[in-house]
Amino acid sequence: MTEALPESAVSIQLSVPASILPASLVVLSLAFLFALLLRKKKQSRKKGQSDWSIPHLDRHADLDSFFHNWNPAVKVASLFLYCFLVVSLKTLVCSAAALMISILAVYFSKLPWRRSLQRLAAMSGFLIMFLLVLPFTSKEQPGEILLIFPLFPGFPFHLNGFLLALTIVVKACAIALLMEPMLGTSTFSATLQGFSRIGIPSPIIQMILLSHRYLFVFQQELVRMLRSMRVRGFTARTDILTMKTMGNFFGMLFINSYDRTQKVYEAMLCRGYRGDFPTFHTQEVNGKDLAKGGMWIMIGFILLLTELMPSLPSP
Repeated sequence: MTEALPESAVSIQLSVPASILPASLVVLSLAFLFALLLRKKKQSRKKGQSDWSIPHLDRHADLDSFFHNWNPAVKVASLFLYCFLVVSLKTLVCSAAALMISILAVYFSKLPWRRSLQRLAAMSGFLIMFLLVLPFTSKEQPGEILLIFPLFPGFPFHLNGFLLALTIVVKACAIALLMEPMLGTSTFSATLQGFSRIGIPSPIIQMILLSHRYLFVFQQELVRMLRSMRVRGFTARTDILTMKTMGNFFGMLFINSYDRTQKVYEAMLCRGYRGDFPTFHTQEVNGKDLAKGGMWIMIGFILLLTELMPSLPSP
């Protein structure tokens, strides 16, 4: 039974044939299987390459671009403030403008597009949930357009909810794309020095440094243990024995990681570690760096002030 709609809402009845839903599910299933096959084939060709799920942040830090020649401290501070201004945007038009600015930033940073696309792919599942959930769960607003599907009369499609979800997705993509020019255009140590100069506590910086460095060590330990299991004839199945084996595997991985951490800490103490890392080179801030930072902050405020114009309705 169709639920009553508020008088202030505009209802649009869509006549959708019942056969479209199963056909759509079949098409989506085939597309998903095809994508899995392509991914498996691509992984088989690239066997032996490093896993991109743990990226090398400073692999392209030796290039020459607008962002590479920017002081890391000013770059991190200004781009972080710009990201906060982008998060404050409420209209789809200004959010799309911020996305275009991020795309241009990646282009002028001369970084490979593959890394940026991989970053977006890693968060795509979370963002797609916004597009699927918000249009059907958002609160009804006066004067909004509701799309009623005959197959699901009790779940109206809120157009304002869809626009809100799309705005969130666009802003998230804009900020994610900007992370590459912010963090990938300087060496990792220079970026951490920039964090220190803008006031981030030293223990947090050391945690970031050690976590990033030893993620690769623990990844190699994981690969070594998996290889040893396969050599001994282990094959993953959906049974109790596999669950028991994987439980032992993760337990041993945790113990080995803890032992490795203790050895690393003792080695650092033997080499004179007293709670901080010495800095041998510090890049000085000049007027050009401040001008770049001021430009980005000004762009963020321009986007924010543009929303105050009455011609840009918010979702």
